Amino acid sequence: MGSNSSRIGDLPKNEYLKKLSGTESVSENDPFWNQLLSFSFPAPTSSTELKLLEEATISVCRSLVVNNPRTGNLGALIKVFLSRTKELKLSAECQNHIFIWQTHNALFIICCLLKVFICEMSEEELQLHFTYEEKSPGSYSSDSEDLLEELLCCLMQLITDIPLLDITYDISVEAVSTMVVFLSCQLFHKEVLRQSISHKYLMQGRCLPYTSKLVKTLLYNFIRQEKPPPPGAHVLPQQSDGGGLLYGLASGVATGLWTVFTLGGVGSKAAASPELSSPLANQSLLLLLVLANLTDAADAPNPYRQAIMSFKNTQDSSPFPSSIPHAFQINFNSLYTALCEQQTSDQATLLLYTLLHQNSNVRTYMLARTDMENLVLPILEILYHVEERNSHHVYMALIILLILTEDDGFNRSIHEVILKNITWYSERVLTEISLGSLLILVVIRTIQYNMTRTRDKYLHTNCLAALANMSAQFRSLHQYAAQRIISLFSLLSKKHNKVLEQATQSLRSSLSSSDVPLPDYAQDLNVIEEVIRMMLEIINSCLTNSLHHNPNLVYALLYKRDLFEQFRTHPSFQDIMQNIDLVITFFSSRLLQAGAELSVERVLEIIKQGAVALPKDRLKKFPELKFKYVEEEQPEEFFIPYVWSLVYNSAVGLYWNPQDIQLFTMDSD
Repeated sequence: MGSNSSRIGDLPKNEYLKKLSGTESVSENDPFWNQLLSFSFPAPTSSTELKLLEEATISVCRSLVVNNPRTGNLGALIKVFLSRTKELKLSAECQNHIFIWQTHNALFIICCLLKVFICEMSEEELQLHFTYEEKSPGSYSSDSEDLLEELLCCLMQLITDIPLLDITYDISVEAVSTMVVFLSCQLFHKEVLRQSISHKYLMQGRCLPYTSKLVKTLLYNFIRQEKPPPPGAHVLPQQSDGGGLLYGLASGVATGLWTVFTLGGVGSKAAASPELSSPLANQSLLLLLVLANLTDAADAPNPYRQAIMSFKNTQDSSPFPSSIPHAFQINFNSLYTALCEQQTSDQATLLLYTLLHQNSNVRTYMLARTDMENLVLPILEILYHVEERNSHHVYMALIILLILTEDDGFNRSIHEVILKNITWYSERVLTEISLGSLLILVVIRTIQYNMTRTRDKYLHTNCLAALANMSAQFRSLHQYAAQRIISLFSLLSKKHNKVLEQATQSLRSSLSSSDVPLPDYAQDLNVIEEVIRMMLEIINSCLTNSLHHNPNLVYALLYKRDLFEQFRTHPSFQDIMQNIDLVITFFSSRLLQAGAELSVERVLEIIKQGAVALPKDRLKKFPELKFKYVEEEQPEEFFIPYVWSLVYNSAVGLYWNPQDIQLFTMDSD
């Protein structure tokens, strides 16, 4: 780049980039590399900055794609980086800013180049580019070490072994990002990749021994949420004369070196982005999710998923079974705290789902916590703001609740946790309510939102399954929660009557005009009746198992008893209506005996007395309502596109042209 240049637009004409991507081979021992790597600028953060950098360097990258088979300059650059990483740990301990800075720059260039290479060629072609050396065009060394595998191993070592300091923060982020880029070939395929060269390297050979250490490090990066050092604190340390150490180096190594250029200006104020307050934590979580969702190899399961499924608490002293590979221990208390604090992001919710669903040690620990409200409240808030969330995030939150409600201890304990002043719940002022009642309110609200907007049967089913799992342990339901249960039934009843009326009118019309095709009202009616049946079973389960604990539900039932009249003789509901009808009749009789003009307090008192007097053997026993979350067959068809959409939208310092993406459509959730 010219000595007076400071614009991104000048990068394609920069003499060092032109030499790297040109027709001349550069030996790995050439002083050129010190010159190339002596640049300094703030890492791009916004998508606009990243797009500018991508557009400015794409011609250089494509030139290298053409010339690298002749020059082997990509391999030479990687070898320069690999030789430097051998001294990186010592450089960190000795606070060698210059050495770490140049090593980071080498990795930054490698990452930018790889991103273009992976986008523009097959994995087989990419693998060849790692073998080209300075020979005749297109020749390569077949007996040399596998440079691609060596680079991947080096990145894993860098992530796991280099101490996290101010001066190593950026190179740690870059190492994680480069691993994400290595796996990004999935973005450019419509189908889920089940066999991949990059997967093979990560799942066997020299990379395999790093599995547990890598997963553990990525988890701890997420847990610690380390913020980046202040701008300039680690790259351009200020001297007494006001000049920066590395600025002086970059300007003085040789004439015509890269000058310091900026993307928005050195020290310019970054846009507020609380979810990315820790780029390292964000990138580490994304890489962890990508690794966890790699498809199994033909002859071996995904080792990263195995590690995630089997790690234990540091306080657990029991030995690991010999059958469990890649096992390690981590501080569960710290992990729990981080998961509670980070649930505003899709990726943190997906991690929570993954751990609850796949790691029995984590699930057991979380269910034993006495402060479950810290985890459940953020999940409820996701569901409450359903209209602001993408559908995948809502599904993950809902499935987490379903998994939690499979545990009877959880279902009992949530009614013992009393919350005060839930400010984000705006429909009604809730000065005091149990966590259980709040959970019911939010799930019912989600069902009602789904009925009027998305009409997604899968969402309906999971919401009702969570309520059904809790129903036998409903305790001291808040009066508003009890009202909403009956209100939901009322809404379903009206919808049932409306569809029934439409079906009847449609049938009459068809008798007079045989040419008009009939709408499929029978299917709609069947779906609504399934949901109504489920709601009746939930109410029945509560009455059968804990009637004396829920006077507010009996009160709401009596207040709206006319709603249930039409279902008493309906063949689909006759059996389940027996208990509900008995309860309504029994308590209505006691209220009649007490006289007219009864206050709410007096009615509740009569209900409490009646609950004790009602013979339990008069209520028919039904099988316990229990629903267990079962992952769909071939879950990778859902999770892999979802994870990569998160990478595409959330990764720090990475930009892909949306026109190149094949895995998912850009207008989807």
